[in-house]
Amino acid sequence: MTALSRPSHGDDARGELRARYRRVRDLTEALAAPLRPEDQVIQTMADVSPTKWHRGHTTWFFETFLLEPRLTGYEAFDADFRYLFNSYYEAVGPRHPRAQRGLLSRPTVEEVARYRAHVDGAMEKLIDGCDADEWNDIAPLAVLGLHHEQQHQELLLMDIKHVLSINPFDAVYVEPPLAARHAPRAMRWLDVAAGLVEVGHAGGGFAFDNESPRHKVYVEPFRLADRLVTAGEWLAFIADDGYRRPELWLSDGWYAVQEHEWRAPLYWRDDADGWSVFTLNGWRPLAPDEPVVHVSHYEADAFARWSGARLPTENEWEHAVASLDTVDPRAGLPDTAPRRARLHPGPAPESPGLVQASGEVWQWTASAYLPYPRFTPAAGAVGEYNGKFMSGQMVLRGGACVTPAGHARATYRNFFPPASRWMFGGLRLAADA
Repeated sequence: MTALSRPSHGDDARGELRARYRRVRDLTEALAAPLRPEDQVIQTMADVSPTKWHRGHTTWFFETFLLEPRLTGYEAFDADFRYLFNSYYEAVGPRHPRAQRGLLSRPTVEEVARYRAHVDGAMEKLIDGCDADEWNDIAPLAVLGLHHEQQHQELLLMDIKHVLSINPFDAVYVEPPLAARHAPRAMRWLDVAAGLVEVGHAGGGFAFDNESPRHKVYVEPFRLADRLVTAGEWLAFIADDGYRRPELWLSDGWYAVQEHEWRAPLYWRDDADGWSVFTLNGWRPLAPDEPVVHVSHYEADAFARWSGARLPTENEWEHAVASLDTVDPRAGLPDTAPRRARLHPGPAPESPGLVQASGEVWQWTASAYLPYPRFTPAAGAVGEYNGKFMSGQMVLRGGACVTPAGHARATYRNFFPPASRWMFGGLRLAADA
């Protein structure tokens, strides 16, 4: 990982980290605040974790990797939490099975809140009390922990969306805000020049270890769609029997279509009144101009083939974002509480250049999630963070409407198995020049 390349240990640096810590931790609580205690304990599938668990696990991270080994005299809130809130860190010890997280009524939501307060108080002592040598270890780990919590803020929203969607009544996370609408517009192709280009994080600021090292790749000339694929375009795919034509699908994808009986993206419903979509603001009519979301890699690949196009590779995607004029309406926005946040992707603006590069949906690429040349995982247990998952997954780029502001960047490599649909995944088309 890259965090603070040359950490300063002065009062300003400590104050900045302390404020950042408080801001991120408070946002997690703000995201959980609209939920009732009963909402926070449900697990609707193995990939979904209860909200209560997300709040506990992100706290466990700071306790396990910072407080227990580095704060003299620290007393763990509850020794059993080492087992309950470990996720996949084998080097740390045994863990409660992931698929059984929703079976635990205890610890209660209120106990998890006390756990968070206990760890937060200790973290302030650690930040304020460590000496210069200790700071060089503590500051990068604390920043990693904050980015880890931001990942779980997005997961919290992904997971509670799935939980609420199972409810037979219209379960709303928060009431919908007033949303600006744009007129639908045609997709335009942007030409991207060939060349020997550099991809990966260049240093200076935080990045996860899987974004490095920066290296050179040769990219052939190609074209990239200036906006994301829309729900209206996906309706045309459905109308043309896209889910029933095996020639459009990868073999594993066609198997998934048959096994899961996919006929539309996750959270879409076709009834007497037409197509509707479930959002964190409840059910509403499908808007043809908004980006399609909650599709798997298999579906994205089949749609691209049906369109006479393809998905971009992750190198092409990163090169295009670096070389084209991009329009990011979320740039510079602060973290927001859920009642003010936009929790569903919005239509493309009528702007020149590459739009919707981030802040709407994670964009599937054609690239398998593999290590960069000369990749080395971070030392210690935190080295299990990314490297151990480099098999059987596909890369997504960009960032979604539920990604915390300031968390994603052009080099960020998100990854999921190709059949996954509950995350905010969509697509942008590419084509050979």
